[in-house]
Amino acid sequence: MASTGTETTENCLELSTTERPRSTCATLTTVARQITQRELRNDSGEIMRGLDRGESFVITRNGVPVGELTPLHRRRFVSAEILVAAFADAPVVDAERFRRDIDRLASQAMSPRA
Repeated sequence: MASTGTETTENCLELSTTERPRSTCATLTTVARQITQRELRNDSGEIMRGLDRGESFVITRNGVPVGELTPLHRRRFVSAEILVAAFADAPVVDAERFRRDIDRLASQAMSPRA
């Protein structure tokens, strides 16, 4: 069974300015494309390009899944201008209120939890 790489149970997929789609719902299911051992051997170049695009693959031998290929999450440099623009509409955080909330909800005790 081959899939397109990204499938959702509802219409929760939103395309962003980056190459990867993002979810606007609580659940997003990504289905890895199944390929045979022979496809991995014969089409390795295309599979590598798929990994570059963020696709995942499940490798099967005689119809039985034996492994998974997933892309590495590479760190990308983000300029200060892009970061400032991304947080431009973020709400202002009252530092004193935030500290009070943390102190009220999280124990700062040095003793281990029971």
